[in-house]
Amino acid sequence: MSEATHPILCERTGAVGVLTINRPKTLNALDIPTLLALESALGELERDAGVRAIVITGAGDKAFVAGGDIADLDSRQGLAHYQEFAEVIHRVFRRFELCDKPTVGAINGWALGGGTELLLTLDIRLVAQEAKLGLPEINLGLFPGAGGSQRLIRQVPLCRAKELMFTGGQITAAEAVDLGLCNRAVPREQLMGEAMALAQQIAQKSPLTLKLLKRTLRDGAEMPLGAALAHEQAMIGLVLDSRDAHEGCGAFLAKRAAQFSGK
Repeated sequence: MSEATHPILCERTGAVGVLTINRPKTLNALDIPTLLALESALGELERDAGVRAIVITGAGDKAFVAGGDIADLDSRQGLAHYQEFAEVIHRVFRRFELCDKPTVGAINGWALGGGTELLLTLDIRLVAQEAKLGLPEINLGLFPGAGGSQRLIRQVPLCRAKELMFTGGQITAAEAVDLGLCNRAVPREQLMGEAMALAQQIAQKSPLTLKLLKRTLRDGAEMPLGAALAHEQAMIGLVLDSRDAHEGCGAFLAKRAAQFSGK
């Protein structure tokens, strides 16, 4: 398969879907065709009831996503032309953020600019020890415009977010973990194995409960505490009325493994 024909590889292993950004010659840089293919592949996995968790990674051993396609961006002289790219990348990244199925990032190399911005939309992030992260847009006379300027300040201390964006500097995998941007750093050769094992562990849980939990966390983060607690109470009420909740409790009492159906 060539990257020109297949910029996104979409596969399934059991209950885990795997999306691979497949442009290694450009370090998996994002352009509109790649973003649209990514959106389509995500939609395919979202519609597949057999898929309960999704892993996202990059092709090759150098980059997860090294950023936007700079030559493509530089060609966009008119405001309308730029807005086309901005609308697409914002929509696609928001789709990942709103995805009801848990997402696991396997950050296999450089995650710069749009790569870090994509990472910020994923639920759990495992990063290769050799990887570097950063938002270097300021060095090009730009700033993070694919959601990064807003998501980063909601996920790390404001002063650290400003330092990353104002300097355009890079951080190591260990620094990303210390900062809270990633869950843990692992040797590159173990990265996909650990990401798949984690996704498979999550895929054994109730897909209905995971969906409602994700919505509770996402919505509650934007609410005052009182409203968020009321929202949680309503959502757990829905969970308690599900077959999966009774299956889980019954399995615990019977000392057997639960078989969740998503109902």
